Amino acid sequence: MELHEVFLGMSGDRREVEKFLEIRGLSLDGDVEFTVLAVEGETVLGTGSLAGPVLKCIAVEPAHQGMGVAAAIVSRLVTEAYDRGERHLFIYTIPQNEELFRSLGFFVVERMIPDVVLLEDRPSGFISYLDGLKRKRKEGESVGAVVVNCNPFTLGHRYLLETASSRCDTCHVFVVQEDRSVFPFEVRYALVRKGTRGLKNLVLHRGGSYIISSATFPSYFLKEPGAVVDIHARFDVMLFGGHIASVLGINRRFVGDEPYCRVTNRYNEIMAELLPRYGIELGIVPRLEKGGAAVSASSVRKLLAADALEDVKKLVPPSTWEYLRSKEAEPVIRALKAKAGERH
Repeated sequence: MELHEVFLGMSGDRREVEKFLEIRGLSLDGDVEFTVLAVEGETVLGTGSLAGPVLKCIAVEPAHQGMGVAAAIVSRLVTEAYDRGERHLFIYTIPQNEELFRSLGFFVVERMIPDVVLLEDRPSGFISYLDGLKRKRKEGESVGAVVVNCNPFTLGHRYLLETASSRCDTCHVFVVQEDRSVFPFEVRYALVRKGTRGLKNLVLHRGGSYIISSATFPSYFLKEPGAVVDIHARFDVMLFGGHIASVLGINRRFVGDEPYCRVTNRYNEIMAELLPRYGIELGIVPRLEKGGAAVSASSVRKLLAADALEDVKKLVPPSTWEYLRSKEAEPVIRALKAKAGERH
């Protein structure tokens, strides 16, 4: 048996992987960055892929299961992940594969039967994360939560957090930590911290691997609606409602209404359906509007790419504007302009 890297940019190679997965009721996710095929001669024995810290799209020909094919694929993916600097790995898979991956050194984070099992490569990763959250628990009759990306932090985000803050004794704010946004996480986190200094009852958190990440909700980053989005969203809400909210005493969650992104809008709908089962009320906050249009991070990014700086200034708080005019922001703005150029 040999393992070959698949170059997904080549349509023939990609199609071979997609066909192998389709026969087994799986699909090749759009966010995969690295894929291998296990082959023996001309016969494909199995495949597996890597997306950031997540091992996924792993399948083995039934006649060769139990013969070390999956172990070889996982070992190769783990090596590749480490070479890329990933040190905390996850496997997002179907429940039927749980025992296989447990035998390969992974540990269950949570199950959503019959759809999903999330495993990680350490026995107490999620427990340690929850223990860290417990130290930031604050008692109150109304304890809220907001999860934000802030790519970058705008007046719309400020309005959402002001509104949530005014309706709670304490409000926990989780900044999505996965670095898939144009503005790096450390920048986004700093902009939220600086932009909310006057809101005394906010508790700011780094989202970590268990708040809207490629492990818990890969479809959030794919931006393609469909049945798979519902599964991922339900699983993410299960982790939040069943564990994270519980240790912090959260009983309210706030979101902005979503006129632009169908994935985020569908996520809001699923939260409205499921969060009450965990004793959590969902509050949907109308978007802040300027000039008859909702203030959004995507609008700010488009304006930055177009050098419409005076229009940007109207949509962001002073702390974000100060950053955008600094030398530190120059590489980010160049990247935005390059992306805009690629689309034309």
